[in-house]
Amino acid sequence: MPHLFKIVAAASGQYRVQFLYNSEVIVWSENYKSKASAKNAIASIQKNAPDAPTVDLSAGETGKGYRFEIEASKNGEHFVRFRARNGEIMVRSETYSSKASARNAIESVKKNGPKADTVDESLTAKADAAPPKKAAARA
Repeated sequence: MPHLFKIVAAASGQYRVQFLYNSEVIVWSENYKSKASAKNAIASIQKNAPDAPTVDLSAGETGKGYRFEIEASKNGEHFVRFRARNGEIMVRSETYSSKASARNAIESVKKNGPKADTVDESLTAKADAAPPKKAAARA
């Protein structure tokens, strides 16, 4: 399946969530202090994204609860955020030159997120980042 969630290592022993299509990151999270929190974020996106409304903040719309937001960046491009019921941003996207591309990103998360597998790459990344072990000194 080309869509998947990844849990990746972040700075200071934290974790980040990514949602990808064919290795291209569509949305990513802020850092989570625990892997359990990252897993909970994925489960929440899978459960709540499919029925979440889309609010176009760049057109003056407002919303509450779980929702996707389309926001204009300073350069006039658009990006996507998914907010939890409590208003916290769960994931965001890169900026897109067209609002249609932002809407496509939302539809991808809504349609493909619930069925997407999760791959935990945090252990691999930490192992790769660990310094090599020194050989024992011989007497």
